[in-house]
Amino acid sequence: MSTRLGYQMPNFSYGGPVKDLFPTVIAQAREAEAAGFDTAFVMDHFYQLPGIGEPDAPMLEAYSALSGLATATSTIQLSALVTGNTYRNPPMLAKTVTTLDVVSGGRAILGIGAGWFELEHNSFGYEFGTFTERFQKLDEALQIIEPMLRGQRPTFDGTWYHVKDAINEPRVRDDLPILLGGGGEKKTFALAARFADHLNIICDPSELPRKMEALAARCDEVGRDRSTLETSFLTFMMIDEDGDKARAHQRDFMAERGLDITTAPEDVVAKATERHFVGSPDDVAEQVQSRILDHGIDGVVINLITNGNEPGIVDLAGRTLGPLVGKK
Repeated sequence: MSTRLGYQMPNFSYGGPVKDLFPTVIAQAREAEAAGFDTAFVMDHFYQLPGIGEPDAPMLEAYSALSGLATATSTIQLSALVTGNTYRNPPMLAKTVTTLDVVSGGRAILGIGAGWFELEHNSFGYEFGTFTERFQKLDEALQIIEPMLRGQRPTFDGTWYHVKDAINEPRVRDDLPILLGGGGEKKTFALAARFADHLNIICDPSELPRKMEALAARCDEVGRDRSTLETSFLTFMMIDEDGDKARAHQRDFMAERGLDITTAPEDVVAKATERHFVGSPDDVAEQVQSRILDHGIDGVVINLITNGNEPGIVDLAGRTLGPLVGKK
């Protein structure tokens, strides 16, 4: 398993009728596959996230959407970035992602995290709990899910979850990858060191040196060779052959969220846009190399939140970033 170049689709507000929504998602996944992306991601949320849109903006259920993409693609891996453990029963999640693996012919990845969006939990009736409780639940969940993905039949009697000889059949393989997502240096990184094949790090790029040191420490604590845990970084990308057009997309995107980046104080703009990678292909390539890959990160996961649904933009991003991460 390798996720050196991933494409995330967090935004389904395409402006057309609902009947055209999923064909647009399929078109992006197919374009990503053809452009050399190795993984296509959707978010596991019920409402749109703050900073992207209003809660009632279109949002697809993750595993239904991924199963649909499985039948419309042939080589690209498929995953949620990331599954919210708090609203998915662990053995049922093992069954769900394993079924996705069967449907896709061995292309599923289990992306998982502790859960954080309280509004969804309150609206849908799921217990949110404290920060500590959510990570206790994730730890217990992984002790159930990981052996079920490997063909074992775990019995587990925890504080939060209980299973007895949990069977997970059919499977097409016993090495379905586990990806953890997050930026927590103590809890998330420690769980990644114990359970994960891949860690998608979510933070500001300026924090990456510290994050990588913390990850190495967590691996050392459990006796794991840090090089066996692949890493990637999630970016918001605005790219266009015309760099000025890409920067205009960024200005419009931020203005819609109440910030005029042409007049706001420089420090405010810098903080609000630190995870943005914006400009022409050359601009973006330089930014990704210097701000991400030079810190020892193995790969990048991008979203093209302003124009990824426009034909050709995903291909442009793939052609720009592929050579940086060893993709032809």
